[in-house]
Amino acid sequence: MRILITICARGGSKGIPRKNIKPLNGRPLIDYTIQFASALKKHYPDAIIELSTDDNEIINVANSLGLYTDYIRPKHLASDTAGKVDVIRDLLIYAEEKYDSKFEFVLDLDISSPLRTIMDVKMAFRMMAKNTNALTLFSVNKAAKNPYFNMVEQTQNGYFSLSKGKDATALSRQTAPEVYELNASFYIYNRDYFDTDWRGVITDRSLIFLMQHECFDLDEPLDFEFMEFLLSNNKLSFQLI
Repeated sequence: MRILITICARGGSKGIPRKNIKPLNGRPLIDYTIQFASALKKHYPDAIIELSTDDNEIINVANSLGLYTDYIRPKHLASDTAGKVDVIRDLLIYAEEKYDSKFEFVLDLDISSPLRTIMDVKMAFRMMAKNTNALTLFSVNKAAKNPYFNMVEQTQNGYFSLSKGKDATALSRQTAPEVYELNASFYIYNRDYFDTDWRGVITDRSLIFLMQHECFDLDEPLDFEFMEFLLSNNKLSFQLI
């Protein structure tokens, strides 16, 4: 299976400055994803790993960890408003020209959400193989809050009501429809996706991979501190690479 593994690391992180190379339990955050991608190649030998960054320091850190690149993310794709899909598409075009080969899938590993396992990704690819019409797959966890039961939004009259199911309010959490939250850990794109007009990972032909273990992404400094606590005290239910 011909897979392009993308690791996207913009230099201008706002929530946690320099997040991608910030030390987490003694290792640069990006190292967890680089080593995971390298381990994954043992299962998918034809996979290619490519880094997308606009930052020289990140390039140097990645080089020291065994990931080399001659691709530099264009400035217009390194802004706060640039979409992730456009970033991945540009890297895909570059990689297909570089290797003179068309990939079957793109696997995007998010640096800020490293709590994943090799088995997670292998099972996700099996799901994609069984549903050849699927355009994308993304990792999720069961949502802590449910828009049919305990999530509200403001209405036009200024008051608040349930976000969904306004005419069929669930009487308990157990009777509400199951909902999931994206945990940002990994995304799989069928190569055909990039020949469509979709601009986001959620399409009308998307699958989910439900993680059965803890997983969350690092958006704020407190998230970083919490993950540091979990790793340094061996609190995870699985072993990170």
